[in-house]
Amino acid sequence: MTQISAFRKWLHARLPASPWLRVPIGLFLVLLGFLGFLPILGFWMIPLGLAVLAIDFPPARRLARRFTVWAGRRMKRDKTRFT
Repeated sequence: MTQISAFRKWLHARLPASPWLRVPIGLFLVLLGFLGFLPILGFWMIPLGLAVLAIDFPPARRLARRFTVWAGRRMKRDKTRFT
C-alpha cells in the first residue's frame, strides 16, 4: 500500500459520514486553497479538498485514482533510482 492510498483511507475514516457535510468541507478547502498566497492558507488545501470531494463524486474519484497510481509509480521509480 502506498503512502497516498493510506492517506486516503485515513482521511475517509475521519470525515463525517454525511455527504451533506463532506461536500461543503471539500469545496471550502478548494476555495481557500486559491488564496494560497496568504499566510497559513496555502495551495496544499486544493488537493486536500479534491481528495475530500473524490469520496462523493465519481469524476473526482477517477482523477484521484489516476493520481494515486501515477504517484505510486513515480515514488517506486524514484526509490529504486536513488537506492
